[in-house]
Amino acid sequence: MSVDPVLVEIVQGYLASVEKEVETAIGRTARSPMIRDAHDYRAGIHDRRLRKLTGRSYSALVHPVVRDHPIESMRPGDVFFHNDVYLSEGGIGHLPDLCVTAPVFIEDTAGDPEVVAFVQAFGHHDDIGGTVPGSMPSHATSVFEEGLMVPPIKLWDQGVPNEAALTIMTRNSRMPESLAADLDAECAACLMGARRLAELFQRYGRADVEACFDAILDQTTETFRREVLAKIPPGTYTWEDYAEHDGVDEPRLHTQRITLVRQTDPDRLVIDFTGTGPQARGPINHCGDYADGVFLKKWLAPILRNLADSPERMAELDVNEGVVPLIELRFPPPGTLLTPVFPAPTNARTFVILRLLGVLAGAVAKAVDGYMPADQETIRYTGVYGQGLDGRPYLMREVLGGGSGGRYYADGEDTIHVVPDSRNLPTEFSEARFPFVVERLGLAVDSGGPGRFRGGLGYEKHLRMLRDGHFMSIADRSILSCWGVRGGRAGRPFSVTIDPGGPSERKVDALADAEPVRAGEVVRIRTTGGGGWGDPLDRPVDEVVRDLRWRKVSFDGARTDYGVVATGTPDEPAVDEVATAALRDSMRASRGGDEPFFDRGPGYARLAGGRAAADVDWL
Repeated sequence: MSVDPVLVEIVQGYLASVEKEVETAIGRTARSPMIRDAHDYRAGIHDRRLRKLTGRSYSALVHPVVRDHPIESMRPGDVFFHNDVYLSEGGIGHLPDLCVTAPVFIEDTAGDPEVVAFVQAFGHHDDIGGTVPGSMPSHATSVFEEGLMVPPIKLWDQGVPNEAALTIMTRNSRMPESLAADLDAECAACLMGARRLAELFQRYGRADVEACFDAILDQTTETFRREVLAKIPPGTYTWEDYAEHDGVDEPRLHTQRITLVRQTDPDRLVIDFTGTGPQARGPINHCGDYADGVFLKKWLAPILRNLADSPERMAELDVNEGVVPLIELRFPPPGTLLTPVFPAPTNARTFVILRLLGVLAGAVAKAVDGYMPADQETIRYTGVYGQGLDGRPYLMREVLGGGSGGRYYADGEDTIHVVPDSRNLPTEFSEARFPFVVERLGLAVDSGGPGRFRGGLGYEKHLRMLRDGHFMSIADRSILSCWGVRGGRAGRPFSVTIDPGGPSERKVDALADAEPVRAGEVVRIRTTGGGGWGDPLDRPVDEVVRDLRWRKVSFDGARTDYGVVATGTPDEPAVDEVATAALRDSMRASRGGDEPFFDRGPGYARLAGGRAAADVDWL
């Protein structure tokens, strides 16, 4: 049927408004710091055909709910819950990601309620049981160590909460009050969103609204085909990157490989994961091959927006179900990092799904002569736990971002978070609730990869403990770095040091469950910087001077990374132009003739038998 374009705009804006209203309601009524303060959650709206309609952020899938609870059996006021990784059709990555789903109802011609859409909330919660606080044991060898697994269940039945199920879940959590409050907030917000969507159908009629849904998705398909896929020349492009450790075995290269095939008949991208490494013993596996990889398609597609004509246009491109017909995923047989076999552990699956974003970016960069951003690593979990000043147990967990990669037109962004609207915990809140003082929260100087366009900087955060406790970390990129491209250099890796400069100074592994920290000691956390884009010796001297003033680059970094000889103070730097020109000439002359297109940083050689680059790193 023909669709009124004005109505399509109204419906699209309405959907975005409802999604934002649901997320706002959760943020205002949840209790845990991870949800309320760090905002590590998102909402999604799906139609009756289970297609995601909104493009503000990714979300889980409705498929497992409908698989176990047919649409015909649903009733108004029902809310469904699940977090089982292996029964989520690829929509749940690890057990702390809890998902609630509320169907949207209108009356059919006979006056009976009928499902027309779904509202979903999906977020990372503080604790769902398992062997360590936070439910992310870094040395797990089985999913049974990671917490309580709940397949899709009816958590609310026609508006009545299932108290037995809630009791079981909260009993298995170290933070039962926070968990109960978060679930209550999410269920109530989704039911509110369902009422809002029902009003949309009542106002404009089911046929017209569903026709608008089709038009919205078709528009995304055509826009990506015209403005994004058209920028990738037909051909085959292969690249790979690696996770560096799995928490169980010694550090090594855990390969994630993509062969990107740009087809024109039909007009689509084929992403083949053949060559991805075997399933790890530790918890870095990700179940990506369920439901034809629908979740993974929507997870990877935002990378393609970097091919848009401008940053402004890139921000306008929604990633909803409309991208799915343009992408075909081909998975290796069971038993790989992307096709793990139950009960393989998965709690650190970010090491794989975040890396895949970079692997796809690298493959596309080879196709478009490097006109893609350099690499970034924007999720790692850190935290402390123990007994608070009041003698009660506490758990502080935080998702700290990192720098994004330099781009062909601009430096990378500092301290970004891949989850929309997520952030570090406010210092005032943290100090009021937990037994430590935040002595520093700022940018990690020199962490951004050198380049004509510098990589964004990571965080540097110092926590001084007021009571004995334990530090935890689930992080990658502590050996390997975020890669640079087209002459850009890799950024600095992640690191944690306890008691820096003190008598008990010690490095902490990036995968740590319970590192003891004594009262008075400082925990120094430095997160990753993004990779650089382009030759750092081509960076204008005045931009390096600006970075000195902004304390983003040190005087030593200006010399060794950019060939800029500067003296004075950051407030008043002075450049020796003659010495700078001579140093840059010397640095250029000392380079080898055939440098790889990608720079992985010095950590790669440690895990690759001394090799400085992989075979796929040249064009």
